[in-house]
Amino acid sequence: FIRVSKNIGSSMKSVGEVMAIGRNFEEAFQKALRMVDENVNGFDPNLKLVNDEELQTPTDKRIFVLAAALKCDYTIDRLYELTKIDRWFLEKMKKIINITLDLEKLNCVVSNELLLQAKKMGFSDKQIARYIKGSELAVRKQRRENGILPFVKQIDTVAGEWPASTNYLYMTYNASTHDVEFSEQMVMVIGSGVYRIGSSVEFDWCAVGCLRELRKLGKKTIMVNYNPETVSTDYDMC
Repeated sequence: FIRVSKNIGSSMKSVGEVMAIGRNFEEAFQKALRMVDENVNGFDPNLKLVNDEELQTPTDKRIFVLAAALKCDYTIDRLYELTKIDRWFLEKMKKIINITLDLEKLNCVVSNELLLQAKKMGFSDKQIARYIKGSELAVRKQRRENGILPFVKQIDTVAGEWPASTNYLYMTYNASTHDVEFSEQMVMVIGSGVYRIGSSVEFDWCAVGCLRELRKLGKKTIMVNYNPETVSTDYDMC
């Protein structure tokens, strides 16, 4: 919005809210960045220039200045002093940048070992292709031919307190087996995505209504969404 400050503080700002799920921070973090902005491939150090003043001021784009700073060999201690972001998160972000630098050294060809490592850290095929100066289709083809595929896992809603089986699923490369097998034909309903101005509950209810009608017709359904504030991401409802 024109003339509106992008600085983030205690007041509400509609910069976008998403729910990303992974088996490590790096995976969930990169998924979330792609979800909140379709023009972003992940924790990309090439989107913004390093600027100490921007690192000190929380904005919706500071995270990419932080990525650029990590690529420019800013130390964790220096970044902590500038951003006051906990060192644990900074160390995790540094791991993503290390993989990025390894990929950027390559020219169209990536080893299966590095490809799998990148996928486990939340890199998309498009993101990997961009760093190695190749094509997304070639990366996808290599992945599939070498069995580097994601697994379907269930969320444990009780943190292991007792055995729990929910209808809440996510995809990850940090696994070796599927929790759920899809043996029959199902209908996928696509949700409205990120929660912000212009995409609210009324749009989500359209997806929920569609899903309920399909169930009345005897169809098995899969709801795909990442908005944490809506009915469609309530597994008791959908």
